[in-house]
Amino acid sequence: MSTVESSEHGAYPPQALHDYAFLADGERGALIGPRGEICWLCAPRWADDAVFSTLIGGAGLYAVTPRGRFVPGGYYEEGSLIWRSRWVTETGIVECREALAFPGAASRLVLLRRVLALDAPARVRVVLHPLAGYGTEPVRDAQRDETGVWTARLGDLHLRWTGGGNASLSEADSLGARFTLDLSLASGERHDLMLELSETPPHDDAPLAPSKAWSQTEGAWSAAVPALDCTVAAGDSRQAYAVLRGMTSAAGGMVAAATTSLPERAEEGRNYDYRYAWIRDQCYAGQAVAAAGPHPLLDEAVRFVGARLHEDGPKLRPAYTVSGGPVPDQRKLDLPGYPGGHDRIGNHVNRQFQLDAFGEALLLFAAAARHDRLDKDGRQAADIAAGAIARRWREADAGIWELDARAWTHSRLICAAGLRGMAEAAPGGPRCREWSDLAATILADTAANAVHPDGHWQRAPDDTGSDAALLLPPVRGLLAADDPRTRATLRVYTDQLTRSHYAYRFRHDERPLEEAEGAFLLCGFVMALAEYHQGREVEAYRWFERNRHACGAAGLYSEEYDIAQRQLRGNLPQAFVHALMLETAVGLGRGAPT
Repeated sequence: MSTVESSEHGAYPPQALHDYAFLADGERGALIGPRGEICWLCAPRWADDAVFSTLIGGAGLYAVTPRGRFVPGGYYEEGSLIWRSRWVTETGIVECREALAFPGAASRLVLLRRVLALDAPARVRVVLHPLAGYGTEPVRDAQRDETGVWTARLGDLHLRWTGGGNASLSEADSLGARFTLDLSLASGERHDLMLELSETPPHDDAPLAPSKAWSQTEGAWSAAVPALDCTVAAGDSRQAYAVLRGMTSAAGGMVAAATTSLPERAEEGRNYDYRYAWIRDQCYAGQAVAAAGPHPLLDEAVRFVGARLHEDGPKLRPAYTVSGGPVPDQRKLDLPGYPGGHDRIGNHVNRQFQLDAFGEALLLFAAAARHDRLDKDGRQAADIAAGAIARRWREADAGIWELDARAWTHSRLICAAGLRGMAEAAPGGPRCREWSDLAATILADTAANAVHPDGHWQRAPDDTGSDAALLLPPVRGLLAADDPRTRATLRVYTDQLTRSHYAYRFRHDERPLEEAEGAFLLCGFVMALAEYHQGREVEAYRWFERNRHACGAAGLYSEEYDIAQRQLRGNLPQAFVHALMLETAVGLGRGAPT
């Protein structure tokens, strides 16, 4: 079934990414649109098939929408992924409090929705139309018990829906049957809805009371997100931490993004599946958290990355499922995709070698060691990573941007930074001298082959161009701020690849930068860190503030930002952008570097 045929679905077309909010419980995530439509949710876990997939042209949605005309809005409750959809109607204000019960269980999700008529009577329509397999498998065996609780099967999943006792179940059509419920609420009245999807039949005789599920979720978020009062923009920093926590599973793996196939550039073919744990991205998140303190997400990153090194050693893959399994090969679905994009699941990154992942792993372990959070397994993992660098640093790799394999300068420099960082964080260790010497060897060899005649680092020995990634090794401690190569690289990059305090990765071709791709928000925050490293605090703030506000209405960042249209581009939310925002906020919160 390749297109949405139902009028119910046609009433909820795809929106600009700016308008979506995000729910997550560590094991899966959902996107909510401005009409109260949950248009994306995979179950039971991140990379499993979607049961609500209208975001990419499939079918299946779960909408709670006021009747009549309204203006949408919403906000997150402080330091959590509890979202309040808010609509100003012609008669009053209606809200729907939304959350995935937190923390989530791998085999069972609980989606909480509490509808509230704040100051006047309200009429609200609820549509629940789950379809497994990206919109191809309808509910079956649906029945309502004497308490008004619905149960059904959905593909291989078991469904239970509480609060929809008065819902009607339509006759099955080409898209299967759907539940519809019309609510009439008095002023001040609320109505709870609770949807459960699980791999096994519900064990309880009765569902958990929504009030208890809400209480547990509130308490868990309060305990999970630190105050981060040491940062600038502390509220945004807490929200970034909440996003990262919501994207991190109990196994420690953090997905790069919650979605697949959202295009980075319309009709360019650059749309990928990011529902997997990239080693590099997880290291960025761990280092950002470590900059703020020894918070739990640092331990999770060390645990996940360390386990992958113990298992795969020098053959470390760039990405894994959140439980540590292999990423499946890329393939297409028979769906239209998000407008301007195509439908893809799986990722060809599983065929790549990315040398820089070993360097980032060492930087992560060094950050943990500085907080005395690196145990014996972590130190052994560091030894494995360093050994892999010694064995493979001369090999061509796909690099940070996952391009054709070459001797990318950034990959080698970040490995040298990781070796040096780990040696300094664990002085006196048996490998420290060996790691320091290897870092010096890599740095000298790279300097001999990848410094431009003008004095700046170039992308590769055979590519004289500039690249945002080349700003990172000095920020990570490999080179001093006053090293001539550091300053020349920053100057050339700023001149060639930035516009109005937005940053681009590299030059694709002769087109103007903004025609080749959107501004890369990760790079904007890296620019802020680079300016901070130079002691230019005011300029660092300019970069930070410009890119901090390149987010959606819910404060979520995608990978890229279209400057002309002020639109988000790419999968949402993008974890490494939230990580670098947090790290920059921590750095600026310390004041000018000494």
